[in-house]
Amino acid sequence: MTALIDATDSQMAMLADLVESLEIADATVNAMMAARDGLFALAGRMAVDIAKQGDHPDRGDMTIRAVAAEIGQRLRVSDRTVERKIGEASWLVDGFPAVWQAQGAGRITAAHAHVIIDAGAQLTDDDQRAEYAEAVLAVAEVESPNRLRAVAKRIAERFQGQTIDERHRAARERRRVWATDGEDGMADLHVHAPAVLVHAMKDRVSEMAHRIRTENIREAREAAADGIPFDPDTRSVDEIRADLFADLVLTGTPVAHDSADGTLGEIRGRVEITVPVITLMAEDAAEAASADGDASSTTPPPAMLDGVVPIDADTARALAGSATGWDRVLTHPITGAMLAVDRYRPSEQLRRHLRARDQRCRFPTCGIIARKCDIDHNDPASTGGATAECNLCCFCRRHHTLKHASPWHVEHHPGGVLEWTSPAGRTYTDTPPVPHTVVFVAEADGAPPTGTALLARARAPF
Repeated sequence: MTALIDATDSQMAMLADLVESLEIADATVNAMMAARDGLFALAGRMAVDIAKQGDHPDRGDMTIRAVAAEIGQRLRVSDRTVERKIGEASWLVDGFPAVWQAQGAGRITAAHAHVIIDAGAQLTDDDQRAEYAEAVLAVAEVESPNRLRAVAKRIAERFQGQTIDERHRAARERRRVWATDGEDGMADLHVHAPAVLVHAMKDRVSEMAHRIRTENIREAREAAADGIPFDPDTRSVDEIRADLFADLVLTGTPVAHDSADGTLGEIRGRVEITVPVITLMAEDAAEAASADGDASSTTPPPAMLDGVVPIDADTARALAGSATGWDRVLTHPITGAMLAVDRYRPSEQLRRHLRARDQRCRFPTCGIIARKCDIDHNDPASTGGATAECNLCCFCRRHHTLKHASPWHVEHHPGGVLEWTSPAGRTYTDTPPVPHTVVFVAEADGAPPTGTALLARARAPF
């Protein structure tokens, strides 16, 4: 109880004013977020109204995409993000108007609103949602979002029109697996599945990890007691658990879901790695950094997974050693611009060239990697458009469809530069990403070649 015992009266008065000011600022921020949700919901209504005017067979889906793309370019976010925000805002504004109004008035925060609508997501009747909102708002105005979550779920259960069994059967149809990229060459794997299975998977790898950890400790103690040299396994339980999960998924053979010929277990995961040659040739990062004989040289760029996620050099070299084939990207020695692609084992050279050039979907703000994209003619082949690099680009299926089924228009300029024109008449330019390769600094005429330049002249090792 002595934390503020030495504070002066003026300091305590200042603290009281600070708390009050933060309360006002927080209410203002949440009110502005509610206003933004109202604008997103209005954009969604506008798109639906436009679609109804033309009696579109897709019920406005393509119109919403076009509107989302227009907004996304202005806000510098992807149209997928905007479309998701439109959906979430429409659900809040139209499905839970009392909650939206309470947030706009500063009585609850945006976090409270998200908890309320998440817990009430299964309520399909307007009157039931209104009764639920009224009951839960009384709690939300006096509790924090984390305390509100359990209460909101209990209140929502009273208004459910379906039993838990019926809801679970429907929820099972939404099970899926997806990955999100992290930092420093790491990523997260997510599994959305029945809770019993997920907790059973977690429990199994945990049990195995604890057993391995216990065995490692026992072996280390016995070796120490006997005076025998021993290289201990210092991994934590969390590390062992992650390694076990990867081992089981990548090397295990399905039992309950194998094919008739038992070949599912032969399928191997596929990843796409871009590795600067100098990284492969160096023994480690320090050697790569000094490959040109200059101690002040910067480390070459790291290898990249799918052109997006940096990975460490050891992993890159291990993957390179087991690769069955290579795409070699030839670049300008000064600018780094891509000149050509060839392969030790030739196949589909033009497709490889385009994917190496574009690296991702060429709609502005989109980051879907090129190998998951369609290769599309800008000028249709049916009307004489050339099947050539100057007329082809990588588009994800979403933006491939948007290009052909909405007022968005694209012009293909030299060097793979695309100029997009939105339905509102604004233009956006998308240029191919810089190829992920080693780029050499121009030297004065007559200067002796550096070690890096000599390496570049050597025959490629693949």
